[in-house]
Amino acid sequence: MAYPFQLGFQDATSPIMEELLHFHDHTLMIVFLISSLVLYIISLMLTTKLTHTSTMDAQEVETIWTILPAIILILIALPSLRILYMMDEINNPALTVKTMGHQWYWSYEYTDYEDLTFDSYMIPTSDLKPGEMRLLEVDNRVVLPMEMTIRMLVSSEDVLHSWAVPSLKSGCYPGRLNQTTLMSTRPGLYYGQCSEICGSNHSFMPIVLELVPLKYFEKWSTSMLTG
Repeated sequence: MAYPFQLGFQDATSPIMEELLHFHDHTLMIVFLISSLVLYIISLMLTTKLTHTSTMDAQEVETIWTILPAIILILIALPSLRILYMMDEINNPALTVKTMGHQWYWSYEYTDYEDLTFDSYMIPTSDLKPGEMRLLEVDNRVVLPMEMTIRMLVSSEDVLHSWAVPSLKSGCYPGRLNQTTLMSTRPGLYYGQCSEICGSNHSFMPIVLELVPLKYFEKWSTSMLTG
């Protein structure tokens, strides 16, 4: 959960998000070094009148400023492609959850169970209990087992939505089924919201994931099926 005046990302809850955070720091450091070098050169050009004419026409300098950007782009592209393939690869998911976006609520279907579906609406501010988050709490949370690969199938029945949690992000398009993976390394509550402007109540489509150990998930699924 984000806190006031937070500058960085939220803590990663999955291995993929950890890789994305590392890649962000890696790319940001490269951008910082390039910006510092450019600023240093600009400051030298503005503060000194010395000019080395032979350096400006040197073949070696032109070779360096052609090869160096190519090397920098390779240093950014290789880890980016690695994470891209990691995000796209799904190996034997333990559970599949189908998410449908509506105006303006979410519906969930656990496809590995015969009849485990429910809708998730935002709890109005007047009905909140002490300690609950305004505009983020829902009447039915998505309960998932931790330390297991979960496949999320995300789509929409009307307009564009975006099922987005800090640990992953997936868009929802009418008539199109998107696929993404989720695996949490620790239990907890994880909040998200629709991040695609989808109408007048766009701000009132929260997402709450409750990651629990497998035995508690089995108890929850049994109670949902029998209740």
